[in-house]
Amino acid sequence: MANVKLAIIYYSSTGTNYQMAKWAEEAAQQSGAEVRVAKVRETAPQAAIESNPAWKAHHEATQDVPEAEVDLLEWADAIIFSVPTRYGHVPTQFQQFLDITGGAWAQGKLANKVVSAMSSAQNPHGGQEATVLAVYTSMFHWGAIVAAPGYNNPALFKAGGNPYGTTVTAGENGMVEDVEDAVKYQANHTVEVAQWIKNGQTQ
Repeated sequence: MANVKLAIIYYSSTGTNYQMAKWAEEAAQQSGAEVRVAKVRETAPQAAIESNPAWKAHHEATQDVPEAEVDLLEWADAIIFSVPTRYGHVPTQFQQFLDITGGAWAQGKLANKVVSAMSSAQNPHGGQEATVLAVYTSMFHWGAIVAAPGYNNPALFKAGGNPYGTTVTAGENGMVEDVEDAVKYQANHTVEVAQWIKNGQTQ
């Protein structure tokens, strides 16, 4: 039985979604998945990055994390996205990444991927759930299979857990809510669904 190949792709300016990606990586590896973590390419001007000490520090601390390319999507059986909200939608950096997937999409290379999404904002009603749903809208165009967590684990009833995908409030001093268990459940669920599909394809 072949292991699930999981890509965890995130965009993070100050580190919240990076931390969520790392929790997902830990859980997925424990589930037996082969995991690759990659960041979305930063397109903000250097002056904007340097104007925010937390953004600058995180940008410098994650220089060694590989940048996501379309071939990573083609490699993966399953994909977890983690991105902050921008006006109730995805960041420009992430949208630009999605926009370069058209060639792979046109060739059917993104169909039947198992996908799940997570998000964050600076206040509890800052658009996190809308951002997760916006990611899923693009996934429907791919023909992907969305593995939303639902309310199938006690972790989802804690702050930050919801049926669409883990979301968290992140203030200036870090995450306001404890969402580690919700993230790890979501990662395990994504791997599990991908394993069911992969087993069915190889039987």
